[in-house]
Amino acid sequence: MNLFFQPNKTSTIKTLLAVLCCAASTGAAHAQAYVQTSSTEGRLWQEARGSLQKTASVAPLLEVKGDEKIATFKAWGTCFNELGWDALQLLPKPEQETVLSRLFAPAGDLHFSRGRFAMNANDYARGWYSCDEVDGDFQLQHFNIEHDQTTLIPYLKAAQHYNPGMTFWISPWSPPSWMKINHSYAVRSSDKYNQLAPASDVALYEKSTEKNGKVFPERLTVNDYLIQDPRYLTAYANYFCKFIAAYKAQGIPITTAMFQNESWSYTIYPGCAWTVPGIIRFNTEYLAPALQAQHPEVALYLGTINTNRYETIDAVLADPRMSQTIKGVGFQWEGGQILPRLRAKYPQYRYMQSESECGWGSFDWKAAEHTFDLITHYLGNGCEEYTFWNAILADGGVSPWGWKQNALIRVDSKAKTATYTPEYYATKHFSHFIGAGATIVAQRPGKDDKLPVLVATTPQGKYLVVAGNFNEASKTVVIKLGQRYLDVMLPAHSFNTFQVK
Repeated sequence: MNLFFQPNKTSTIKTLLAVLCCAASTGAAHAQAYVQTSSTEGRLWQEARGSLQKTASVAPLLEVKGDEKIATFKAWGTCFNELGWDALQLLPKPEQETVLSRLFAPAGDLHFSRGRFAMNANDYARGWYSCDEVDGDFQLQHFNIEHDQTTLIPYLKAAQHYNPGMTFWISPWSPPSWMKINHSYAVRSSDKYNQLAPASDVALYEKSTEKNGKVFPERLTVNDYLIQDPRYLTAYANYFCKFIAAYKAQGIPITTAMFQNESWSYTIYPGCAWTVPGIIRFNTEYLAPALQAQHPEVALYLGTINTNRYETIDAVLADPRMSQTIKGVGFQWEGGQILPRLRAKYPQYRYMQSESECGWGSFDWKAAEHTFDLITHYLGNGCEEYTFWNAILADGGVSPWGWKQNALIRVDSKAKTATYTPEYYATKHFSHFIGAGATIVAQRPGKDDKLPVLVATTPQGKYLVVAGNFNEASKTVVIKLGQRYLDVMLPAHSFNTFQVK
């Protein structure tokens, strides 16, 4: 029908208006609208709308063609620690449920679906314990998880209530003290925080030839602190298996294990130092065979890597036995510095970020910007999982060994209230939008200009852009997405997420 031959003038006008509205709607859709979510310290989670442009006002910081792929993202998660459970218990019951829902529910804020917890005590336990402190119990007849049933297991089950599909991974901070050469949960002595004799430190160090500040740790251990007698190595591998079985009986599925948390942190709190030969020996000859025989469903990863000594980690991965043993590698702290180089050399492994850096108890916006940078770095360099440290802590976040740390949620023990910290919102700008199955397609670090950017696509093929501006002034940022430009002004010290429709 010819639209210009209408019965009367009124119907003609109405029809023309309908056509124009349709054309405008089609043009807007073609222009690709987006929703911007922005947070600054004074204005959190503000929404606005806009459209991609045909031209750019300034040169793009990043160009995405559409066929790039760094990694397929798998899961966000956090570590479950005793002090986190204690902090949660300080809140009234309704507020506890609100916190758990926001962290773990599929319809909540952060969408955590992965959990990490320690086998034996870690530095955010109430104090040292293990599942078997009976000296010489090589048959593990005294093994039990009774201590965990008072803290960790209720914490894990509380998370499972809001996300029944959660899965978990484990690593020890220290073996039982009787399995170690110094018979202590710690590696290094401290007059204030442990009872280890200072003379025992003689077993630890070898002087590094590198200059101070370039490598971590400055000095490497000369000894494996797990006793390298086959009886101890066998017992410890079986200890992992008994732990996994005990948690399985509790309905808590452990799908991944790592042999040690931070082998290169020589700690006054629970820890264990290892050499390269010891790492290879235990993983290939003892732990992997035990898991394969008793828990073939559990993947063994090398981790957690917290050293920037490339040659050390390369020496482990280059051993041909390791390629038959591990499925992936986990990085945290200084380890993130060598992630890109190692991933380029060993593309056959899966990579994950195993612990977000916890800061020094500041709970401030600067710490949140640091976390934003970390997420951009790890996801942009192929990590398919990202694990936060403490989701919740009370007051100053002080451990029993004297370290103040940050958390996503801070509890005031006197007022019995919870504060969602700046780091919580830095996290939410990623995890609320980038879910399982999203493809990480591009990133640029913000080291030089303080403008970090990460680009992902949803399983439906829609762009997600997460960008920060950590400068003192607003900045114009342009990202080329296919043939269009995201051309926006980012507020000073802001986190921003753009959902392209």
